[in-house]
Amino acid sequence: MPIAARRILVVLPNWVGDVVLATPALRALRAGAGEARIDYLLRPYLRDVLDGSRLNDGEYHWSTAKGLSRLSEDATLARKLSTEKYDTAILFTNSWRSALLTRAARIPRRVGYAREARGWLLTDKLYHMRENGRFVPSPITPDYARLVEQLGISVNDRKLRLDVTDAHEGAAAQLRAHYDMAPKRYAVINPGGAFGAAKLWLPDRFAAVCDGLHADHGLKSVIVGAPREADLLRDISSRAASRPVPLIDPPTTLGSLKAIIRDAAIMICNDTGPRHYANAFDTPTVAVFGPTHQEWTDTGYAGEIKLQIPVDCGPCQKKTCPLDHRCMTGLTADMALQAADTLLSGAAARRLPVRSA
Repeated sequence: MPIAARRILVVLPNWVGDVVLATPALRALRAGAGEARIDYLLRPYLRDVLDGSRLNDGEYHWSTAKGLSRLSEDATLARKLSTEKYDTAILFTNSWRSALLTRAARIPRRVGYAREARGWLLTDKLYHMRENGRFVPSPITPDYARLVEQLGISVNDRKLRLDVTDAHEGAAAQLRAHYDMAPKRYAVINPGGAFGAAKLWLPDRFAAVCDGLHADHGLKSVIVGAPREADLLRDISSRAASRPVPLIDPPTTLGSLKAIIRDAAIMICNDTGPRHYANAFDTPTVAVFGPTHQEWTDTGYAGEIKLQIPVDCGPCQKKTCPLDHRCMTGLTADMALQAADTLLSGAAARRLPVRSA
């Protein structure tokens, strides 16, 4: 049965991985909304992630300004949105800013989670699981689905999916030619992450994994990351005897990276956004976890092995380790290579037993 909403504004998550984790809900919304207009509000850099999906009709971008300039630009955006006569806003973000903006835009129905004391700004308040006043780590994809289900739309297919445009395919083909990357004969190494230093595995471990993948499977390793991580990519490359290639000049983009990860034999990474690209394209993945809970981003993807060791101080969810980073130093390159062997051999993917070093 068609939903009542005719003009829907979707406030997308602010991070790459979260946007990918939202794709089941976004697909269901598009399929269930009939002829309704769906527009996205997102950070500008995220548009490449969903480019090609054809899930929305238009988009607006958050201001990247700071301080009073941002407040002024948000007010201008709210006035613009108010003229578009949206009847429903779905907030995939938990921020006060997004709730205030949609209220200021006079959107009559505002669906979101009651976080950051913003519940009074919402008309449809949802709640995350809590235990003794604390949030219970649980997968975020079902939480995103609940937002759409609040409109009466079922989210039955929970598989992450992405699309690649012709432009992204062309850019990826140029990168593969430039760096001599044969499809399914290279491994993608993603050693960075935006969360903080505590989330990063050690450069020498990544370098050892590159050498092991080359020796055991004949794979060329390519190291990817954000422009600000160029020094980290070069550092890992310099430590490895197998000469892994940092994709720096020319670099990848969030669009071309989709095709690069799709065509890889395997991906080795921290708990970071592009990890979910691999899930969307069914690329085998070894994900290294330190201070973060696995449950937040778990999707049940059978092609991924998660590595994490038990420590008495974690998972702490801290951006910087105040101790000795034992959750990461205890994870060895051999653990990651064992997981890679399991995936590359075609054996059924499984979560390795959690072990101490």
